[in-house]
Amino acid sequence: MSAEPRLTHYSLQSRLLVAVSVLLTLFLGLTGVVLDRAFRSSIEAGVAEQLQAQIYVLLSAVEEEGGQFYFLQDLREPRFGQLNSGLYGLVSNPDVGEVLRTPSALELNFADFSGLWQNVGRGEFQFARAVAGDGAEYFVAAYGVIWENGSAPYDFAVIESTSTYMAEVNNFRKSLWSWFGGVAVLLLVLQVLLLHWGLSPLRRLALDLKRIESGESEQLDPDYPKELQAVTQNLNLLIKSERKQQTRYRETLGDLAHSLKTPLAVVAGLLQNLLRKRAVLEDDDAQNQIQAVEEQLERMNQIVGYQLQRAVKTNGSSSLARRVDVAAAIGKILGALEKVYAAKGMAVSSRVEPGLFFLGDERDLMEVLGNVLDNAFKYGSGRVAVQASVREQPQRQLRICVEDDGPGISESNQEFVLQRGARLDTLAQGQGIGLAVVSDIMSSYGGQIDIGSSDEGGARVELVFNNFHHATDTSPPH
Repeated sequence: MSAEPRLTHYSLQSRLLVAVSVLLTLFLGLTGVVLDRAFRSSIEAGVAEQLQAQIYVLLSAVEEEGGQFYFLQDLREPRFGQLNSGLYGLVSNPDVGEVLRTPSALELNFADFSGLWQNVGRGEFQFARAVAGDGAEYFVAAYGVIWENGSAPYDFAVIESTSTYMAEVNNFRKSLWSWFGGVAVLLLVLQVLLLHWGLSPLRRLALDLKRIESGESEQLDPDYPKELQAVTQNLNLLIKSERKQQTRYRETLGDLAHSLKTPLAVVAGLLQNLLRKRAVLEDDDAQNQIQAVEEQLERMNQIVGYQLQRAVKTNGSSSLARRVDVAAAIGKILGALEKVYAAKGMAVSSRVEPGLFFLGDERDLMEVLGNVLDNAFKYGSGRVAVQASVREQPQRQLRICVEDDGPGISESNQEFVLQRGARLDTLAQGQGIGLAVVSDIMSSYGGQIDIGSSDEGGARVELVFNNFHHATDTSPPH
């Protein structure tokens, strides 16, 4: 069982951008979490130091007389004197419980916090976070002391609401993630610009290859980064080798054509001389054999011509295509045929839309047009019409139509004439392979050939190509 084909339509820039975006998100996210925790730890450490200082304030302001504790003077921290200010002070004894609290803590439930410093040693400082029964969160700092001239232990505790702390943390987080978000967007924009700049040689390489396909250029520009130079140099060598090989094939096959046709022509000439000497050759059987040999020689000429033309065609390869001016090619062929058929006095009408270019081998286009126009001149009675234009429907294509006013081709024979060696006449000179070669070349380019009847009663041959370019097009060549 064959594997499912993998998707190949993806962008290197998109892949790199996604990878960098994920990496950037992870990096900035982890950095933000680390900074947030570090800030919270720093804030809590600062709060612990502040509460320890507030405990010393309580110690300096508390006095004992007759087992009763009281404040000698007003506390230096104003919040200790404001009810529910968020900062509370407590003095307790492990045996008797609470012995003194600041005015700010008159409504504070001492039972929610007393258990936090039961194990505080004398001279030991303890800091923690606690949640009251109503769900409010507080910082709690406790310090154990032995009161002067006595042996009873006492715990001095300061409790502060975390609301101020949380507001500061939230402001920091908002600022942190806002800055990180802005930095992330800026870095992504810079990354897009850098990727666009860094990958521009690859886009230029693709454009240069497209120019070669469309026939605008002969080879790739050598001015590429060193990472791509090996690729571009090898591609240039491959293109040059391909063109040399095509030329060598054509030259070799051309030599083969001459080598085969010359002996065949000599043999055909000798047979013609023998046929003219009918007085010598009175044997009917000998004459029939010579006639059969002549027919086989003609057939050999057809086969040689057909196979050679078929072998040298470019198979529609657009990788090394060149732009061929359609108007110039048609004009060149019409000029030659008007001289060849000057005795017929053909009236020629040519309407070719300017700026049309065939993308392929010029010899293929000349072969196709030459065969079709030669048939129009050969079988036309007095008029030949050629029209070349861009057809928009069902898709954008190059359309070349050739019409004549000759006897035409019946509907039953319109497919027959495209077959190898097929001829509807036996008198006109020719090998009978022209339209078969045209059909093969059109197929190699993915084009179509349609044979019908012209408005003047003759034949109409329509050639449709997909590989063309129009000078007014702003899109890449077809």
